[in-house]
Amino acid sequence: MEFTVQQIADLLQGTIEGDSNAKVSTLAKIEEARQGALAFLSNAKYEPFLYTTQASAIIVSDKLELKKPVAPTLIRVADPYTSFSVLLQYYQTALLASKTGVEEPCFIGTGSQIGSGHYRGAFSYIGNNCKIGENVRIFPQVYIGDNVQIGANTTIFAGAKLYTNTVVGSHCTIHAGAVLGSDGFGFAPQPDGSYKAIPQIGNVLLEDHVSIGANTTIDCATMGSTIIRRGSKIDNLVQIAHNVEIGTDTVIAAQAGISGSTKIGNQCVIAGQVGIVGHISIADKTTVGAQSGVSKSVKESGTIIQGSPAFDYKQNLRAMTVFRKLPELQRELENLKDKS
Repeated sequence: MEFTVQQIADLLQGTIEGDSNAKVSTLAKIEEARQGALAFLSNAKYEPFLYTTQASAIIVSDKLELKKPVAPTLIRVADPYTSFSVLLQYYQTALLASKTGVEEPCFIGTGSQIGSGHYRGAFSYIGNNCKIGENVRIFPQVYIGDNVQIGANTTIFAGAKLYTNTVVGSHCTIHAGAVLGSDGFGFAPQPDGSYKAIPQIGNVLLEDHVSIGANTTIDCATMGSTIIRRGSKIDNLVQIAHNVEIGTDTVIAAQAGISGSTKIGNQCVIAGQVGIVGHISIADKTTVGAQSGVSKSVKESGTIIQGSPAFDYKQNLRAMTVFRKLPELQRELENLKDKS
């Protein structure tokens, strides 16, 4: 696809310095860009590349003051990083829009409905009595069980599995290998020491604009729903257990695990490899640092915690400083004992 700088500036509501008719056909990093590429500059440490890059056009801040002349055409915007993200989204949407029609072989069950403009890849399977909206894209080898509902403009990438009764909103993205609706980890201990499976009869509910990363698993509820609220973004390799509720616009990084029936608030940030126990609540706008273990509820909005067990971030840093000095403190203590 080829665009003029003017078309891009119109999309981003930016102003142009240079040739508005210059054409770009690809996106690239500023340090690697070649002729015909569009790049962006948002981090000051990359500014030297602005004067050496071969890119045809660069998205820059409207506050940037040039230190010397530049060869590329500039598109000035309020926030280059956000603007470039908008452009990437537009580019990806255009690529996905090229995927239409039905590849063979694939299967759709009795009583299922699917809206116009959809794409179904080869070897995809749709069960009975499903309701699927317009412009949904279902890539090869996707499995969709009975009674599943999927909103308009949602994309489900190759190999994802949606179990029976799963509900997915509009404008969602489910990446390759994700599993939605598998049984929650529920087993009742028996007198003889064995375990008996507890039937999991609930479902998974994703509201609109939710993103689920590759190979992430979200268990169905024992009863009711495991819920991911509007706008939340879940990274790859995350485990979300039965009856968990994730609030709006919360982000969860890779390899985090959330145990059953825990409630996470709105606009929280859960970093990588965090473990959260079950049946607790995490207040809105909480940030949990990487590799933390959260063992009790967080009640105050905006709290930042770190460590295992996790506690206040600044206190954790001070504790780590003391911890690193323990060998030295031990030697000083032993010296004092010897002198006494």
